[in-house]
Amino acid sequence: MNERQIEQVRRFNRIVTQHVGALEDSYLRRGRPLGEARLLHEIGPDGIDVRGLRDRLKLDSGYVSRLLRSLEAQGLVNTRVRTGDARVRRVILTPKGYSERATYDSLSDALAASFLAPLDPVQRKRLVNAMAEVERLLRAGAVELCPERPDSAAVRSCLEQYFRELAERFEVGFDPARSNPASIEEMTPPAGVFIIARLDGHPVGCGALKVGDGITGEIKRMWTSPSARGLGIARKVLRLLEQKARDAGLARLHLETNRTLTEAQALYRQEGYREVAPFNSEPYAHHWFEKRL
Repeated sequence: MNERQIEQVRRFNRIVTQHVGALEDSYLRRGRPLGEARLLHEIGPDGIDVRGLRDRLKLDSGYVSRLLRSLEAQGLVNTRVRTGDARVRRVILTPKGYSERATYDSLSDALAASFLAPLDPVQRKRLVNAMAEVERLLRAGAVELCPERPDSAAVRSCLEQYFRELAERFEVGFDPARSNPASIEEMTPPAGVFIIARLDGHPVGCGALKVGDGITGEIKRMWTSPSARGLGIARKVLRLLEQKARDAGLARLHLETNRTLTEAQALYRQEGYREVAPFNSEPYAHHWFEKRL
């Protein structure tokens, strides 16, 4: 980063906050600030756990509580304890809240249209494309990677989706029981590590490292949710696993992949893996790769 880049980001932030009305006490002239209006949008028609709301917006718990108390006082939301777990509070919209959220949607559409109206068709396309790119890059920057217990609910969810996708994409389907194993023990430190990628608090990708014999490690379970592809998550997970391998003193890494997973093959080659002769009997593999660390 340099000073020019920092100043450009700050300039962009100033013009956006001004254009969207973030500085006004009465956002879109509805009598409440942007923070309360945003909570109505995020709660949505189905409601949301308060913890999930905090994680999604990355807000302090005390601030979220104050916003929710204000919305409750206005008759827009109700907060309830989830049945069977008194520790979890869930917030839902009241009928009045549904109506107010719909009003905000209509006014927000009009505000968005006001950004585009003064521009000619070419400029509109440029602005929308630029906004899409900004959104992609900001989402990419919001991805968080962390080690996870391989028997956790988040890991189980990722692996279930991963196996289901492989079954759909592989020409002969996919049965985890037939594939070379990556057991819980092999993915638990010090024998290995499992990495989860989260976006807005939700698991959207994963990867694992098996330390093996202490010289050659193995990369397993590389997957990114379709909803989060294009954000560079697999590359980040792979590089973190490589760092974990170096920290463990490994000299090289092995991995294998199916011929239908062309995007995975491209990633591995870009990251310095070279194709080698088969080093195991994985029944679903067509390509075997190695990288010296």
